[in-house]
Amino acid sequence: MKSETVIEQNGGTELTTQHTVTSNDLQRSFKAEIKRRIFKNKFLYLMILPGLLYLLIYKYVPMLGLVISFQNYKPYQGIMGSTWVGFDHFIRLFSDSDFWMIFKNTLVLFGLHIFIAFPIPIILALMLNEAKNLFFKRTIQSLIYIPHFMSWVIIVSISFVLLTMDGGLINELLVSLGLSKVNFLMNNDWFRPIYIIQVVWQSAGWGTIIYLAAISGVDPGLYEAAKMDGASKLRQIWHITLPAIRPVIIVLLILKIGDVLELGFEHVYLLLNASNRSVAEIFDTYVYVTGLLQGQYSYSTAVGLFKGLVGLILVVFANKMAKKFGEEGIY
Repeated sequence: MKSETVIEQNGGTELTTQHTVTSNDLQRSFKAEIKRRIFKNKFLYLMILPGLLYLLIYKYVPMLGLVISFQNYKPYQGIMGSTWVGFDHFIRLFSDSDFWMIFKNTLVLFGLHIFIAFPIPIILALMLNEAKNLFFKRTIQSLIYIPHFMSWVIIVSISFVLLTMDGGLINELLVSLGLSKVNFLMNNDWFRPIYIIQVVWQSAGWGTIIYLAAISGVDPGLYEAAKMDGASKLRQIWHITLPAIRPVIIVLLILKIGDVLELGFEHVYLLLNASNRSVAEIFDTYVYVTGLLQGQYSYSTAVGLFKGLVGLILVVFANKMAKKFGEEGIY
């Protein structure tokens, strides 16, 4: 309850009136304001409605199924009838002999993403920004964007045609040079280089869009002032362009860190075989094999929940570190 005192003057006489505002009045006022804003921006809300429905149906509602990670789930018994086993599946995961191998493989591939695949779009954006010929710039942009629209099936198939020992273009070239053939696709040493090259080829061009958009917002006057001070192109990039797009880089890096155990199933699974499993098996493929192929639904759900929790913790930690160093972060 809130009281307000209003002093009115009537013919030189001051009248004091006290109005009492209850919590119900505040709630009604708040609801009226919300309705007014929704009606005012109704078309904007209609535009975001499909996205909200997508997130609700495909992201949040399925989270209710995480309860089976604490059960011995049987499809014919359902969630309500399955036996509760607590943390048994998590104990099994951490005591599994393959856990540390899978964990290591996932971290190594994630490290390749962070230290190789993540910086390349930034470098490409900086290079394209310096291109003065508009036709050349747009042509290069179009060429490096194209792989993004190819599925991993197509990309891995192209690699197979190039690298296979049975008539592969690379191996035929090696033979013509007097060298012996290399079994790229079945060799543990070649799995990670092939993987990261495919990732860079498929995603680097598309990633430059965000950075080019951020660079376009830099004040041209800053470059003019730097030129007058005798700054070289590299100095301008280092002291003007990179600081201007640093907030974008930080946000994308934090979001990328959240995918530390979420590298994507399809790409790795297409490259995975019995010979390179020791370096190629990751959590995504492990969940597929144990969950869908072996029917261990509760165990695979526990693995998925573990992945999600690790990603959440790392995102919160990375965001706090960004705030600590004066960056905006993602929230």
